Amino acid sequence: MDWSRIPSLSALRAFEALARNGTLSSAARELNVTHAAIAQHLRKLETDLGEKLATRDGQALRLTDTGEELALALAEGFGRITEGVTTILDRSALRPITVTLTPTFAETWLMPRIGAFWIAHPDIELRLVPSISLADLRRDGIDLAIRFGQGDWPGLEVEPIAVSNFAVVAAPGYTTARSLSGLGDLSKRNWIFSDAAREQRVWGQRIGVDFTDVGAQEMPSNSLVLSAVRAGLGLSIQSRALVGADIENGHLVSLHEGDAEGLGYHLVTRPGVLSPGARVFRSWLRKTAKAES
Repeated sequence: MDWSRIPSLSALRAFEALARNGTLSSAARELNVTHAAIAQHLRKLETDLGEKLATRDGQALRLTDTGEELALALAEGFGRITEGVTTILDRSALRPITVTLTPTFAETWLMPRIGAFWIAHPDIELRLVPSISLADLRRDGIDLAIRFGQGDWPGLEVEPIAVSNFAVVAAPGYTTARSLSGLGDLSKRNWIFSDAAREQRVWGQRIGVDFTDVGAQEMPSNSLVLSAVRAGLGLSIQSRALVGADIENGHLVSLHEGDAEGLGYHLVTRPGVLSPGARVFRSWLRKTAKAES
């Protein structure tokens, strides 16, 4: 296609709107431009084509035969473009939104809140993929990821959604202590960690326990860790974002809280344009997390 022979698309769009609406003012309102801008596009288009496209008939403009011919061609062309774009947008809006996240975040943070999203957006289908593995968003067709860390994932767009203190937690019946000092020698306590959550060992150094020497009972997932701790089997160190509800409802007690040093849950997406449904879900996540921060 030789684009050098085709007038500006802005001028063609302005003329198509003018042909449908019949007046400069109506076309200007539709395109959110000035009356003068539409008139200028018309003059420029007539100059480029070397043909008169419209004549004034009172307040309205009457298309010439050439104008009618061009208006018909533009209506067909822009209509075809609109149809193609709408088809793609509708397909993107209707396809499931794929979200990868840790099983613990899915079970402990997202599921108690997701009902509000389903009620507000029943037309958006979510496909949740709980996994402790690090997914390749592009290769695996992932729309959004919720990852735990410091947010240093190059080549991706990252924003924090649940960065909070860490907490040393236990079931109320595990100990009568309500602080670390009341536990005595921390190295002699039964600590329960997830083998996939290295941050718990980092936080252990903040409370004076080197778990590379002391050791801890490891579970395959943090969800199992929390189940064991709720059952009174030992202590753990957790992100406050995950155990806040347990602490508030009395299922767990917090014996100590400290600065998480930037570790927390982040919303991760690929650079570029998200599908309409993914944008809605991202916005909902932001608002929900912000309301609880």
